[in-house]
Amino acid sequence: MDRYQKKGYLFSNFRVFRLRDTALTSIPFHYHDFHKIILFLDGSADYVIEGKTYQLIPRDIIFVSAGEIHRPVFHSSSSPYERIVIYVAPDFLARCQAQDPEHNDLAACFCQAKKTAAVMHQTPDTSHDLLFHMDKLEQTAHASGFANKLYTELLFIEFMILVNRLILEHELAGLKNASFDPKIQDVLTYIHHHLSEPLSIDALAAHVYISKFYLMRKFKADTGYGIHQYIRSKRLLMARDMLRTDMPISRIAAEVGFSDYSTFSRAFRELFHCSPRKFRQSL
Repeated sequence: MDRYQKKGYLFSNFRVFRLRDTALTSIPFHYHDFHKIILFLDGSADYVIEGKTYQLIPRDIIFVSAGEIHRPVFHSSSSPYERIVIYVAPDFLARCQAQDPEHNDLAACFCQAKKTAAVMHQTPDTSHDLLFHMDKLEQTAHASGFANKLYTELLFIEFMILVNRLILEHELAGLKNASFDPKIQDVLTYIHHHLSEPLSIDALAAHVYISKFYLMRKFKADTGYGIHQYIRSKRLLMARDMLRTDMPISRIAAEVGFSDYSTFSRAFRELFHCSPRKFRQSL
């Protein structure tokens, strides 16, 4: 059975590092429990996020929200894949926003990326050079010195503020056009908006007026996984977020489309390696 692969763990508010891979191998579709920002520096690659494929050029900025299925695709094994990567804990951004909910939403860039394009491009003439700030953040994160941890956190918050300002001021020029199948994107959108309802392959195929056999084949080609596995994973990721509230767990199970609690609890344990109750206690 196909299953999504969760890659990486984040035990801090954020992590930043520069990577340069020369021995390129195929990377499977996967997701993270945290947000990710990538500044693409060099290489010959595309980036696939939730069924949309973006052709990358240097200085592209990639926004991957927690739970989004994604992977890079390499065109040439002889071209090094170089980038600066930031992992961001959603809870940390939420704590920053709690201080001033109206003005401190540092996660707004991820919301905007979902609405417009997950890959944006910065031209050299913008008011803030994100490459400079990201490079400075990466170097500081791996340095030492007086109050270096605090200094790194201040630089990270500054970087997130600048990213959001550039998006709000339309300075991240040329939102990237992605290649995708409109039918599959319609199905993905429908799934996201109806996770609490019964979702059958027959109904999804009828919704976009294609055969269910074509839908199953094309959905897997575009996202890397079968429809049922995709739906179950999205429901469980939604449930995990809802467990941060005080809503009863049995109600959460129903809200995300599970007919009974035992099925929900078993599926949650398989994906997250703990029960829903244990996950809530860990918070």
